[in-house]
Amino acid sequence: MFGWEFPPHILGGLGTASYGLTKGMSLQQDMEITFVIPKPWGDEDKSFLRIIGANQVPVVFKDLDYNYVMQRTPNADDYFHFRNGIRYDFSRIGTNDLGCINFSGRYPENLLEEISNYEAVASVIAHSENFDVIHSHDWLTYPAGIFAKKILGKPLVIHVHATDYDRSRGQVNPDVYNIEKSGMDFCDHIITVSNLTRQTVIEKYHISPDKVTTVHNAVEPLDFVNELHKQERKDKVVTFLGRITMQKGPEYFVEVASCVLANTKGVRFVMAGSGDMMNKMIRLAAQRGIADHFHFTGFLKGRDVYEMLAQSDVYMMPSVSEPFGISPLEAMQCGTPSIISKQSGCAEILDHAIKTDYWDINTMADYIHAIVKYPAMYKELRKNGLEEIANIKWEYAGQKVREIYEKVKF
Repeated sequence: MFGWEFPPHILGGLGTASYGLTKGMSLQQDMEITFVIPKPWGDEDKSFLRIIGANQVPVVFKDLDYNYVMQRTPNADDYFHFRNGIRYDFSRIGTNDLGCINFSGRYPENLLEEISNYEAVASVIAHSENFDVIHSHDWLTYPAGIFAKKILGKPLVIHVHATDYDRSRGQVNPDVYNIEKSGMDFCDHIITVSNLTRQTVIEKYHISPDKVTTVHNAVEPLDFVNELHKQERKDKVVTFLGRITMQKGPEYFVEVASCVLANTKGVRFVMAGSGDMMNKMIRLAAQRGIADHFHFTGFLKGRDVYEMLAQSDVYMMPSVSEPFGISPLEAMQCGTPSIISKQSGCAEILDHAIKTDYWDINTMADYIHAIVKYPAMYKELRKNGLEEIANIKWEYAGQKVREIYEKVKF
């Protein structure tokens, strides 16, 4: 598998989904998974898969001795193993004294350059090792998957977690579109995280429906869920948690907050996350005169995410275009009722989340008022949500992916 994020160092749902799916798939005893990421940080969970850091794979041959390499890499044996797989001249790429490429492990301004460099690393890995199936997660890794397929001749499955139509509200970046389109055309099968995304792939990228299968995301069980307790307090809390970008509809959350606070006392709103629209949302909250009841936490990760969700009385995801959206599942897992947009993929599998159009501010405000003011409604949504989430498992998603592998293997 080629990926771009892996917990605990994640910037969005891509890393969470990559972890959950691989862990669910690892329960199949005859499957070995190698997961490539640009830059491991050393504290990733490697108990159920092998992780290769692209920044630790040489792409330029350096005549170095074992002791020198051992002082500078986590595993000198792996280094020399990959060095024997170099088949192309990548000297044009800037490398360090080991002949490896430095990656940010994030989404830098030179992202297209990092994607190209990652593709070069993929060629070395493909020449060094052999696999039954190549699986590329999201557009950033499609070029790497294509290169590996050309070298190994093995089937390529690409996993569409989102398209640029989702991220840009239709203002598609032609460079990104071309990478996405190439991956879809060259691969043997496409996995989408929702039927909503499947339709986008078929209609916007002109892909045959027979080539596209939906495998909905799931949620990872929480070992510490029984340790999460809502603190007693006077005010109710409504939370938005995610990237503060136009795809997620943060401005609708602020407008809903303004509508609720005009008619309902004792409610506070929290926007947890970071993104390019954060400053704009801070100004909008001030313009609406609700800043004294509106809080910005910044980016949260790890257990802090679940602590925030558990302390919330309502979770709200007003996404304009959400391929799936794992956060409502995580909120319901913590016992928090969720309001989600009908324009989200998770709406396809959640029966006990409240669904509205992302633009329907008044309806969302009415639901928030009902949940925070009527304990019976809150308790019913909490109870049904916990029961529903218990049956949405990554193991089941992994089984569906395995069935796709069996179809494309040759």
